[in-house]
Amino acid sequence: MAATVRRQRQRRRVCWALVAVLLADLLALSDTLAVMSVDLGSESMKVAIVKPGVPMEIVLNKESRRKTPVIVTLKENERFFGDSAASMAIKNPKATLRYFQHLLGKQADNPHVALYQARFPEHELTFDPQRQTVHFQISPQLQFSPEEVLGMVLNYSRSLAEDFAEQPIKDAVITVPVFFNQAERRAVLQAARMAGLKVLQLINDNTATALSYGVFRRKDINTTAQNIMFYDMGSGSTVCTIVTYQTVKTKEAGMQPQLQIRGVGFDRTLGGLEMELRLREHLAGLFNEQHKGQRTKDVRENPRAMAKLLREANRLKTVLSANADHMAQIEGLIDDVDFKAKVTRVEFEELCADLFERVPGPVQQALQSAEMSLDEIEQVILVGGATRVPKVQEVLLKAVGKEELGKNINADEAAAMGAVYQAAVLSKAFKVKPFVVRDAVVYPILVEFTREVEEEPGVHSLKHNKRVLFSRMGPYPQRKVITFNRYSHDFNFHINYGDLGFLGPEDLRVFGSQNLTTVKLKGVGDSFKKYTDYESKGIKAHFNLDESGVLSLDRVESVFETLVEDSPEEESTLTKLGNTISSLFGGGTTPDAKENGTDTVQEEEESPAEGSKDEPGEQLELKEEAEAPVKDASQPPPPEPKGDAAPEGEKATEKENGDKSEAQKPVVCRSLFTRFGF
Repeated sequence: MAATVRRQRQRRRVCWALVAVLLADLLALSDTLAVMSVDLGSESMKVAIVKPGVPMEIVLNKESRRKTPVIVTLKENERFFGDSAASMAIKNPKATLRYFQHLLGKQADNPHVALYQARFPEHELTFDPQRQTVHFQISPQLQFSPEEVLGMVLNYSRSLAEDFAEQPIKDAVITVPVFFNQAERRAVLQAARMAGLKVLQLINDNTATALSYGVFRRKDINTTAQNIMFYDMGSGSTVCTIVTYQTVKTKEAGMQPQLQIRGVGFDRTLGGLEMELRLREHLAGLFNEQHKGQRTKDVRENPRAMAKLLREANRLKTVLSANADHMAQIEGLIDDVDFKAKVTRVEFEELCADLFERVPGPVQQALQSAEMSLDEIEQVILVGGATRVPKVQEVLLKAVGKEELGKNINADEAAAMGAVYQAAVLSKAFKVKPFVVRDAVVYPILVEFTREVEEEPGVHSLKHNKRVLFSRMGPYPQRKVITFNRYSHDFNFHINYGDLGFLGPEDLRVFGSQNLTTVKLKGVGDSFKKYTDYESKGIKAHFNLDESGVLSLDRVESVFETLVEDSPEEESTLTKLGNTISSLFGGGTTPDAKENGTDTVQEEEESPAEGSKDEPGEQLELKEEAEAPVKDASQPPPPEPKGDAAPEGEKATEKENGDKSEAQKPVVCRSLFTRFGF
């Protein structure tokens, strides 16, 4: 009896030990579930987290504020961030960096680099000959690129999130302006890698705002399309977005709400910063006028004094939004001389008159890109701090012709909340209600190549071809395949931006180079020599525009096909062999292909290949891709083919040759040239 009791006690101890181990594992797992979002604005950032038990909450910084200035002060042995760096801006303006996001992905000759130098002459920008960009020269031994400075800020944002969540965080969704091109987006990703962050997605800030608006108004969305315009004027830029909300039928979750970006317009330099700079210049002129004839130096030559004036201009702009006039005053502006002057709202509006004239511009751009009229817009909603300026609201209200402007959204935190909702969706550690997001391409991308053609017997000429990969306002993420049917030797092709006629001359100069990369293919001729008995199905280049809007060339391959006649009992074995060869070289079904789908672009209409008009099955598949959303809210409803583009081609070939002989089966071989991103 005693032995039995001892055995039962031992079993209980073992059971409790197992339970303790399982609980420890669960607790350790829960410590890694938290994800974060960073709404990275020009002037300030908002950080939000999601963790078990804490659904979508804004992070408080060390000063218990929900908004943190994007400012960095760099010294030889220490760094300051946020409010601490803002207070250091007066003492050490040269080492205090702000608005450096305007330099991301910009070459040294970009107009924005010159504009930044004119706005902040206290900073010394040096040329980086290797990258053709600029550095911040803090001291002879200390220099940093804009990407490195942004990496420091992102690392600081992660520390804030980890302190708030009380656990380590690595996964993040970061907002970027919708007008960021490929170079600028890659610069943000590089900065995130420096900070040790795993970027789940770079989400456009206008899309994040629209997602936040839709998530909290899910019950108001129905099958009737609702067109909402979001007008976002922040510190550095202005973006106008037209979004359509409605419920759609998904394959897995039934009827679910969806947002679709229909139109986008923007002004890269229209924002609160430019208004503050105008006010700073006005205050500097008033101070010089008050002390004219005295021995006081020109205040514009003193960086510390100008930093004080910029801080006062920021405060003055905010106060004048609610008052008709206000007294600007600074103690010890320069040489222990105080400054005091009265500024009225009328004076402020006169200083910024040309800026207010630019307010309707993004609205017209958005309507034009959406091919819509103002009558189709149900509501105009204000986002961003600079929209609180009364004159901005007055001009915008007149431009849109509505009775009132919508202010039923948190103008400061909407993007951060939408981004953290997307982070929860992408992390797959949280169960969230589906919300389909269909984002849109702002800058079209195409492929250009030159081929020798014979127009007449013995007369050869070069023909320049362009094929659009991703059209303007088309949905993404998306995969595309372009087939080159007329090449049997090594050749090059160029990946460029498409028609940018919607940008003005100044925006085109700021945009930079329109060439993304040049792809040089080698080994094409060798592949044709290797498979002389096979029929060529073209050279296929596989492109991917991912959830972050970043383009990559996954692979380029030459595809060959032949028909092999076999006995019925051996048919299965050879079919498996053909499928194995195809999958070895990347031709089989992949999770990414199922997730994002693959569309095709033809080199020549008279040379049908994958996805051409001669293959109705493929066309039907593509049609379904555009109309049937999927459950994943992290992306627009992408194509969902049963396999890669190449297996579809195999099926089409089987169908065409089915009447010839049931014993004939196609065997596909692929020669892979390269696999890389750019």
